[in-house]
Amino acid sequence: VQLQASGGGMVQPGGSLRLSCAASGAPLDSYAIGWFRQAPGKEREGVACINSRASYSKTSYTGSVEGRFTISRDDGNNTVNLQMNTLKPEDTGVYFCAARHTSFPCSPASHWYDRWGQGTQVTVSS
Repeated sequence: VQLQASGGGMVQPGGSLRLSCAASGAPLDSYAIGWFRQAPGKEREGVACINSRASYSKTSYTGSVEGRFTISRDDGNNTVNLQMNTLKPEDTGVYFCAARHTSFPCSPASHWYDRWGQGTQVTVSS
């Protein structure tokens, strides 16, 4: 499967963005998907992930985005979206999506995934 992330941009604090991870080559519903971000000078951080359909598409979030971000599947378009609301300057970074073909629960660890899309820049600034 090949992944392509899109939807980044610049937004003011309190604003919203919707990122999409589009797949080609295979249906995404059998993959666990993770969204990660990397700020300048910082390590890549797991933001949210979603299990495969076989594992009920259960979701998980890092604490700093809980209640503000929502990860979801759009099987009709073979994408996984990340809706980001009430954005803060500390959400700034390059966002990546990643995939692993498995029914095991998704992981916040980047090394667990074996397919990566290119990043999309998110900048939250007034």
